[in-house]
Amino acid sequence: MKIRRRDLFLSFLFVFFAWQALAVLINRPILPSPLMVASVFWRDMTNGALLSHFLVSLWRVFAGTALAILTAAPAGLALGQSRRFNRLFAPLIYLLYPIPKVVFVPIILLFLGIGDTSKIFIIFAILFFQILVLVRDQAASLRPELIQSVRSLGAGRRALFRFVYLPASLPGILTALRQSVGTAVAVLYIAELFATTRGLGYYIYFQGSTLLNYPVMYAGVVAMSLLGLGMYFGVDWLERRICPWMAQEA
Repeated sequence: MKIRRRDLFLSFLFVFFAWQALAVLINRPILPSPLMVASVFWRDMTNGALLSHFLVSLWRVFAGTALAILTAAPAGLALGQSRRFNRLFAPLIYLLYPIPKVVFVPIILLFLGIGDTSKIFIIFAILFFQILVLVRDQAASLRPELIQSVRSLGAGRRALFRFVYLPASLPGILTALRQSVGTAVAVLYIAELFATTRGLGYYIYFQGSTLLNYPVMYAGVVAMSLLGLGMYFGVDWLERRICPWMAQEA
């Protein structure tokens, strides 16, 4: 669905004035005004205090999401086009998909350490099954007559994968990616609460719960919100590039 810039700007104004009104009504340090937060945000971005944490979080969420897409999308396409593979792996997916992967965070930290690898793997593990299931269902829903018509022209499995399953599944892949953006940022915050001194999750928690520096804490929240928003807009840009017919339909 295409959103006009004017509508986005009006939504921004609504959030801004609602926040300002709540700050005036509550009148407590726990909710500073948006202008104060904006001033702190700009200051800490320009002096690098917040920017360094933003870049670390950007790398982690981008790497985890990209790794999940590069592995789950081909796997979902393979399962969607092969009933034999789907019957083989469906019970395993059914068993593992509902398990909340966040509970494995302490175990992942034990095995992979406290560096970026563990944070990236946590994001990857949570997004993998979400993308896998959506892409598999999209590929499996293709009309049999479409596949048969291409096979009648002499296309093999590789040609079907490249010219039928992949193009037809691109909307499903983009939908999975769009849904995964919010999940990835939420998981990132949780992952950065454990055994790290870098990243927006750590920055928000440390400033708010330890230092009680609420304007700086809200500046971190704004930075993480912009991170998720930027990734979401990135998916929209990617959709216009590789699936222009979807943008025209919207």
